[in-house]
Amino acid sequence: GLKGIDLNKATTKRDKDGALVRPIEGVPVPETQGIVCACIYMLVLSVYIPFSLSGYDKESFPHTILAEYLGALLTITVGAFLGFADDVLDLRWRHKVPLPFLATLPLLLVYHVTGGQTGVAVPNQLKGVLGEYVELSLLFYVFLDILAVFCTHAINIYAGVNGLEVGQSVVIGFSVLALNIVQLSRIPEAREEYRQQHMQSMVLIVPFLFVSIALWRLNWFPSKVFVGDTYCYFAGMTFAVVSIVGHFSKTMVLLLVPQFLNFLYSSPQLFKRLGIPCPRHRMPAYDANTGFVTNSYAEFNPAQLSSAGRAVFSLLKTLRLAHVTEPDKEGVVTMSNLTLINFCLYVLGPCREDVLCARLLLFQVACSLVAFGMRLGVAGLFYDVVL
Repeated sequence: GLKGIDLNKATTKRDKDGALVRPIEGVPVPETQGIVCACIYMLVLSVYIPFSLSGYDKESFPHTILAEYLGALLTITVGAFLGFADDVLDLRWRHKVPLPFLATLPLLLVYHVTGGQTGVAVPNQLKGVLGEYVELSLLFYVFLDILAVFCTHAINIYAGVNGLEVGQSVVIGFSVLALNIVQLSRIPEAREEYRQQHMQSMVLIVPFLFVSIALWRLNWFPSKVFVGDTYCYFAGMTFAVVSIVGHFSKTMVLLLVPQFLNFLYSSPQLFKRLGIPCPRHRMPAYDANTGFVTNSYAEFNPAQLSSAGRAVFSLLKTLRLAHVTEPDKEGVVTMSNLTLINFCLYVLGPCREDVLCARLLLFQVACSLVAFGMRLGVAGLFYDVVL
């Protein structure tokens, strides 16, 4: 079956210097358990959707709502399937990056057919120049597709600590649920369309939270299961879907600030043109003597980097955005890997794995609170009506 070994545990075999012994030996842990969550989620919605609409007759049947539910369920299902395929086949990044584009097509088609808005309201300060509304047309669909791709892969690259993938998803999920509840209490009943959008979003996010919390319990330190890429795809696609169905895609961007920061910080290693070498695994290292996780490092010779790589390295070193050791006789340096996880260890120091995860999740919660402040408070300074 699908199984792996947790490298950052005392049960994983090491030599007398604390280095991992190859081939890796340790306690096997079941992998790709996100597929269980995804299947249960699909079954719950498959049962709920018919019962929720069974009270309508043929004349009043809400075909638009049914189409949106089915489009959302199909998109999430395809996303989870692609994640499982990635776990089994170990797809290359150049192959799996564009896959979410295909997964979102059913929902975007329904969005277009049902007359979803494809423009943005203009802030009061710019209405004299741009008018009250700017129609983006095709560009808006491109934005939604890019958001879906980012949501799917952002959680995947912000990983490497027991409980972090599911934990960040639970925090974002509760933030979405809180937003839906707040909006339903704020939006007057006369604006039924807006209320219905948040109701549909809430229906999609609640079962996601239940299956995720159950998985989080098993994935928390010390992890009894690994969630795999399946869960990352499933969670990311769910967030993209609820934001599209609920018509709050811009708010979703605010809720994903830690994921954006991790992506920007990781970019020099993710994109070869920027020239910083990227090891296969960038998860934290493990100190067998203390039981703490510490920074993991990449080794390279700065003189051998491209011009862009040397510029990025110089900037990181000058601004102290990463831990860089002094060069050896051959000019080789070691630099902490460019992830938000390693940056947290660099700033706050080594700690237990569960403590590290808790710190990162507290940062996620803080960013969600700031997002709510901007969405419900600061937005009032720029718009007359904030729904």
